[in-house]
Amino acid sequence: MRVAVCQLNARDNRADNLKVARTLLERAASLGADVAVLPEYTDHLGPDLPAPEPVDGEYGSFFSAAARELGMWVHAGSFHETGPAPSHSYNTSLLFDRSGALAATYRKIHLYDVDIPGKVSYLESATIAPGTTTSVATVEGVPFGLTICYDLRFPELYRSLARDSAAQVLVVPAAFMLHTGRDHWEVLLRARAIENQCYVVAAGQIGDHEPGRSCFGRSMIIDPWGTVVAQAPDEVTVVAADLDLSRLSRIRRELPSLANSRPFSVG
Repeated sequence: MRVAVCQLNARDNRADNLKVARTLLERAASLGADVAVLPEYTDHLGPDLPAPEPVDGEYGSFFSAAARELGMWVHAGSFHETGPAPSHSYNTSLLFDRSGALAATYRKIHLYDVDIPGKVSYLESATIAPGTTTSVATVEGVPFGLTICYDLRFPELYRSLARDSAAQVLVVPAAFMLHTGRDHWEVLLRARAIENQCYVVAAGQIGDHEPGRSCFGRSMIIDPWGTVVAQAPDEVTVVAADLDLSRLSRIRRELPSLANSRPFSVG
């Protein structure tokens, strides 16, 4: 299976963002990708919030058509989905199969509420409602566990996807901030790959999006041993890698840490 990560610089113009995303998906298809993954908030990144829409709205329809026309699986990063109240939307990922049918939906569980004095202050929960359920989709016979950005800092979510839902690939669309990304992005991604013995496919936003907000980029694909097998340079681009599922099986067999996990009580 060949997987591609699409790295883009979304701004506050949805039409432009979708146009660039489609171009990147076409490049992924030309590389022979079976699956292409876009970043968090592919629909909009800017100082003003966009109008949210339902799963079957313009955003979903656009990427459904792209998947069908390009004949590949498309993970449409995430977008602002209509939420439980007018004041709050969901941060939602959609996954479409080769026919354009919706195969999975995931709403971001962990919201980015962070205040680092002099560095970054962001309160995602002010406008976004949290999701409550995990999501695993079978892609060409392979279980893919879906997550979004800040979820990466919560290892219990990934362990549940790998152990309880048998995920072999963990997907992380993100808009990781520059300040934290340069120190934590690769370390956390590789840790999630190693401890869960899964491939990790991480597509990030790159560059400035509004005054005071820059994203780290460095989209990458990591194998179950923690080796980075593909990494994007610091530009809008696409990189791809082949996932070797026999290697994943061999790693799990030779170093059976998932199988050796045991319940315990706190003394």
